[in-house]
Amino acid sequence: MVIGVAMGNVVNSLVNDVIMPPIGMVLGNLDFSQMKVVLKVTGDPKTEVAIRYGAFINVVIAFVIVALVVYVMTSLLLHVTPEVPGPPTKACGYCKEIVPADATKCRACTSAI
Repeated sequence: MVIGVAMGNVVNSLVNDVIMPPIGMVLGNLDFSQMKVVLKVTGDPKTEVAIRYGAFINVVIAFVIVALVVYVMTSLLLHVTPEVPGPPTKACGYCKEIVPADATKCRACTSAI
């Protein structure tokens, strides 16, 4: 859980400080974190009523990155290699020892198969 929180902080920094500035520059020097629709103007900008959809876009991008990283890590950790089947075997009729299918003599009891 602690690693997940730390990973979230790293991804937030990646989104806010690395990914969004070039995207904003390409789109005409937009700062997504400052994009909003003001519903009610007050004297103090900290108390204005606004829908901050730019911050929401940043959070969605951060979520997508975290989801991608978690998917890649779990797919690497849970990658199951298929078992390679061994050579065909059979059981000795006398001692029930497992021997290769093409054997003519049992290695345990030395009887002919």
